[in-house]
Amino acid sequence: MSPRQLFCTVAIAEAVTWTLLIAGMIGKYVLDLGGLGVTIGGSAHGLVAIAYVLTVALVGINQRWSIGLLALAAASAVLPYLSLPFEMWATKTGKLDGSWKREATAARADHTVPARIVRWLVRRPVTAAVILVVALAVIMAVLLMVGPPGK
Repeated sequence: MSPRQLFCTVAIAEAVTWTLLIAGMIGKYVLDLGGLGVTIGGSAHGLVAIAYVLTVALVGINQRWSIGLLALAAASAVLPYLSLPFEMWATKTGKLDGSWKREATAARADHTVPARIVRWLVRRPVTAAVILVVALAVIMAVLLMVGPPGK
């Protein structure tokens, strides 16, 4: 899976979970159907939003995005559906072009600690998947202990 394919897949998933959350909120607050829809939609959205931010970091570092662009991409998860126009813009402008960088080049950006970590992960996809799933689980567990937004 290329960086573009991964980013597009997770951006679409992030938008789908926004739909689940919004539908759950309509069910709870407009149709008086109770909070199950918000619980399910909110949990799904929280999980995928965290996965989106982790994907932004992984892809953005690989693609040598600036700190500002990384921040903008991550922030696009905050407003409903904004990950999609960001993904379309990034695709159109070539920000997602190319493959995974497995080796360092002479570029200064390739010699930073984050770039080294991303290359290490890219060369070990199974290990990377396990690490990212564990990171996602730890982040989600901590957030669940803190409590849902607004409480």
